[in-house]
Amino acid sequence: MLNNEVKPCGRLSDIKIHFLFLGVFLQEKLDMSRFRSLLQASLNATKKALTWNIEDLVPPSERYIFNFSSKEELKRWHLYSDSEYGGLSSAALEIKDTGNRSTSVGVFSGNLSLDVMEGSKWNMTRSGFCGMRSKKFDGFIDLDGYDTIALKLKGDGRCYISTIYTENWVNHPGQDEDNSWQAFVFVPKENWYIAKIPLSRYAPTWRGNIINAKMEMNPARIVGMSLSVNAEGGVPGAKSGPGDFEVEVDWIKALRMMQ
Repeated sequence: MLNNEVKPCGRLSDIKIHFLFLGVFLQEKLDMSRFRSLLQASLNATKKALTWNIEDLVPPSERYIFNFSSKEELKRWHLYSDSEYGGLSSAALEIKDTGNRSTSVGVFSGNLSLDVMEGSKWNMTRSGFCGMRSKKFDGFIDLDGYDTIALKLKGDGRCYISTIYTENWVNHPGQDEDNSWQAFVFVPKENWYIAKIPLSRYAPTWRGNIINAKMEMNPARIVGMSLSVNAEGGVPGAKSGPGDFEVEVDWIKALRMMQ
């Protein structure tokens, strides 16, 4: 008779033991590989921490906010004047080539008039103002690490007004109108001048009037800026009155003056 029984080539228990030891060996190799990866990552993080310096912990000492080096910058601004309310003042903003092929500047110019259009529906209490205001930023600009606004200007001897707009929390919540903080900027005639205005000098205002209360700007929630000019007011010695105005703007920066 034929024997149909198939005999194994060795005991099954020996095979199981072999694969058991192989699994343990592979698991130990895998655990060792993970351990080495974690150790290397830890060493890299420690090395990076030990090589940090003060520049890694604070922002740069200056930051460009606006740079009038190309016509693209014009898209970030819009103009306003008393003409929206029946006045006769006018303003323009353009980019001018300085003669150096690689540089341009912004030119904010126009005419200030104290006259009011006949038959205007607006009951204006004053006229003679123009301004250039940035369009709202995409979100906020955070200048919490800075203490000064700097503007490189060349003007006509008039006094201008630098305005910072922040998220509305001073006025009634829910209003669309942003909070405004203003400071005078005297611009000497003919020569370039860098005006440096500490943020602490910006006074809270509402529709051009100073709010008579102690308030503090939140520089982390800035939504826009403007530069404007009035026919009347300003600092002593500055040119005033109706007539033409012109100021060239190279750039606007945030500075950290206090170390």
